[in-house]
Amino acid sequence: MAWDLARLIIVLVALQRLGELVLARRNTARLLAAGAVEHGAGHYPVMVTLHLAWLAALLWLAPGPVTWGWIAVFVVLQAARVWVIATLGPRWTTRIIAVPGASLVRSGPYRFLRHPNYVIVALEIPILPLALDLPWAALVFGVANLAVLAWRIRTEDAALSQTAVDQ
Repeated sequence: MAWDLARLIIVLVALQRLGELVLARRNTARLLAAGAVEHGAGHYPVMVTLHLAWLAALLWLAPGPVTWGWIAVFVVLQAARVWVIATLGPRWTTRIIAVPGASLVRSGPYRFLRHPNYVIVALEIPILPLALDLPWAALVFGVANLAVLAWRIRTEDAALSQTAVDQ
């Protein structure tokens, strides 16, 4: 029973991510058609592979019992993720797409953090395995994700410093 519940949770997270990819592709296409420029495309396959490996590992490692406290934290993080996506609206994408001359978003969670989505991702990658009693997966994927995020944030900050009007 615990395995079925854990598998259901992982599948729901995977479906959420697929939905986000559909939205991101739509937004990316619109932004590029309007003259925006992609930066750091080289790290994108690494990031996607990491996230796919994370979900696959969670399924493969036969998760243990679900810890509802960690699930509650994960759900709060998903609400924060929705807040980020809603705040960026048509500018939200999973790629680094810079709109030349555009102002940086300073509303929503961006009032408090420069990169709120990356904080959310840095937390959710280890928290879901912890919720499924997979502490080693939490450690391994948490550390790997931090390395990818460090690379991505440097790339994104450089792109924004070149294109945004209100740095």
